Amino acid sequence: KTIGLVRGSTIRARHLGRDIMAGLRSLVGGEIVDYTKMMAEAREQAIQRMVEDAEKQGANAVVGMKFTTSMIMSNASEILAYGTGVVME
Repeated sequence: KTIGLVRGSTIRARHLGRDIMAGLRSLVGGEIVDYTKMMAEAREQAIQRMVEDAEKQGANAVVGMKFTTSMIMSNASEILAYGTGVVME
């Protein structure tokens, strides 16, 4: 049974100290570990909120889950997890 759209989001702001270190890191190349960690945590939080939304609507599974990211301000981004809530038997 299809329930419909379920979603969860979080907005994360960058930290000035991290920006300075990221700027230095971008000069020499390589992964910016602090941002990688921040984005992984944001994705997990968005997924958790999507699951909570699905449960609230009576779904017990989510299919076709996707992420989208959008810039909210110059130093903040929204991570949105969304999919179709369904009841699986």
